[in-house]
Amino acid sequence: MTPSRTPEPAFRWVIVAAAAAMLAIAMGQLVNGLSAFLAPLEREFGATRGQVALVNTMGLVGLAIGGIVMGALADRVSIRAVVLAGAVMTGLCIATASQVTALWQLHLLFLVAGALGGGALFAPLFALVGTWFRTGAGLAIGIVSAGQAIGQGGVPLANALLIESLGWRGAFLAVGLASLALLVPLALLARRPGARPGPAAAAQPGQAAGGAAAMRPATVIATLSLAVLCCCSLMSVPLMHLAPLVQLCAIPAPEAAGVVMVMMLAAIAGRVAFGRLADMIGALPAYFAASAWQTALVVMFTWIDDLGLFYIFSPIYGFGYAGVMTGVLTTIRALTPLNRRAGATGIILAFAWIGHGLGGFLGGVFFDLTGSYDLSFAAAMAAGLVNLITIGALAWWVLRGPAGRATVNGSFAAGSGRI
Repeated sequence: MTPSRTPEPAFRWVIVAAAAAMLAIAMGQLVNGLSAFLAPLEREFGATRGQVALVNTMGLVGLAIGGIVMGALADRVSIRAVVLAGAVMTGLCIATASQVTALWQLHLLFLVAGALGGGALFAPLFALVGTWFRTGAGLAIGIVSAGQAIGQGGVPLANALLIESLGWRGAFLAVGLASLALLVPLALLARRPGARPGPAAAAQPGQAAGGAAAMRPATVIATLSLAVLCCCSLMSVPLMHLAPLVQLCAIPAPEAAGVVMVMMLAAIAGRVAFGRLADMIGALPAYFAASAWQTALVVMFTWIDDLGLFYIFSPIYGFGYAGVMTGVLTTIRALTPLNRRAGATGIILAFAWIGHGLGGFLGGVFFDLTGSYDLSFAAAMAAGLVNLITIGALAWWVLRGPAGRATVNGSFAAGSGRI
């Protein structure tokens, strides 16, 4: 058997499954799990919706800061140690949230949970998954991203049910302890692949060829950072405020959380589908298609006032929006060198989390100012348009020379994926 046909290790799918499960648990809490707590925390602390939404924003700011530091650290030290630390900190911070006596304490706890918990999981895990695949990495990343979608849909629903039966304090404690029990064993599975023989291994340090190699890493990072800042500002508005929007239509909280769950169930399929699409047509075109989908549809949520229509429309939106994160991650993999990938992923995703926090916070502020979500969702669409312009500019940059066109046509080194 020739070296180029050496089979890839079966353990790579264990890494995919473990990463998907960990991100479902951790990101489900840190990205939009707080949505079920908005109304209870408003009543408990006499706060505005914007002040409560700031708790989520602090967690995402923590993710941004922690992702930069932990991503760079994961390029240099044991990936298992980084991921294990993130697992422990996520569970401890969520459990401790049950004991707070003031809203500022929740702000601080979620900042720490994001920085030392989620920040040590998200970028390092996605970078790790990419190192296990010479081919078909888009599908693998899509599957892991789908795991995150399961968490972002299931955790808010589980939180809503737990709050009804245990109160908000009991819900935080139960979820925190469950997170510790599940995340720690999964973190122990994390490890890098061994050295690979033959040409594929030799190609790993540089990875990209053609137009991608001609682009400076700093240019790639800066452009993608602006793009994800805008696309995630859009994305966070329905993630954080869809359930409260549905409740404004006199629909009970569990049913409102069910709408989010249906959207995220569709997102599971969407993330896998757009990962496969990235393998077929390239990462940037797949990223653009998903971004256009969510930009065109997001404002339509404010046109609906019937539970049945919410259940019909939310999975349509969810399938397309879900491809955005898969597109971002596959594009990072396609345009960054292997030996800097976790660090680059951490920096770019820092802007993604800032966008998530900014969009969720402004969505609450605009609601407080106007008494409706019309302006919140319109602003989200505007951010999406800026994202599309930025992605288009990046695609033009990559494609503008013969080397760039050759790269898109498949001249990447083994394992790098397609732009």
